Amino acid sequence: MSTKSKSSPGKGWSGRVTKESDALDLEEGVFTWADPRKIALSLKQSADRSTRRKAPPFRSAMSMLVFYINRAGTNLGKDRLRILQQAKEELRILYGKSPHKQ
Repeated sequence: MSTKSKSSPGKGWSGRVTKESDALDLEEGVFTWADPRKIALSLKQSADRSTRRKAPPFRSAMSMLVFYINRAGTNLGKDRLRILQQAKEELRILYGKSPHKQ
């Protein structure tokens, strides 16, 4: 009997989603960048340009970011999670959805 878990065949599917999303063409390594504003700008640009997304641009961009955060889960370090959470706020600001507009 194999030592791999039942979920092994599907392992990595979330990574493929972020790399091969049919809705958004993401820049290489966007979720690894250190600048939350740069991450948000890239996601906004991808969502605004997409002709394949089913939701409005803000929802598509935010969904991809939240999906990445949720799938990375406990594998995200505190600093990385903080940067990605800041990117969410930057995305809200860019789309005029934040009460904390700068």
